[in-house]
Amino acid sequence: MNVFILNTGRCGSTTFIKACQHISNFTALHESRATSIGEDRLNYPNNHIEADNRISWFLGRLDQQYGDSAFYVHLSRNIQETSKSFARRDGYGIMKAYKEGILLGGEESASSEDIARDYIETVEGNIKHFLKDKSNTMEFHLDSAKDDFREFWTHIGATGDLQRALSEWDVNYNAST
Repeated sequence: MNVFILNTGRCGSTTFIKACQHISNFTALHESRATSIGEDRLNYPNNHIEADNRISWFLGRLDQQYGDSAFYVHLSRNIQETSKSFARRDGYGIMKAYKEGILLGGEESASSEDIARDYIETVEGNIKHFLKDKSNTMEFHLDSAKDDFREFWTHIGATGDLQRALSEWDVNYNAST
């Protein structure tokens, strides 16, 4: 079974994978196919956990390839905190691509946080729409990460070192400055 951590980014996906690397019956990577194209983009090995916020732009293809046979986690964080984090990164990465490529520059009066909030609402909407007919899903909130991770562990039948996995949630990985 494959597991996909669907998310906007800036919501704990790096930490999620760090925690999953203490699972012995799955591999787990963060953005491992992000530069791949075509069939390779979503070609993950069996029993693999992947977190990559860019997958939200490939949900049609993800559905074609994995459909209801995968387990999907919708990872989210408080929208104000997430938009503040993205606003600190507005000159590169997904925020620059969204503002310049999708919004064609965006409204001149829009702040970086406004653009970030629009991005987050768009991606969250895409994820919710994708998950509406999936039977193997769970909501995962950063503010209740340890409790939610225990539930996740049980859902996927994980084996390994749960206590070490839970301790990863005490580390702030990939924080915006």
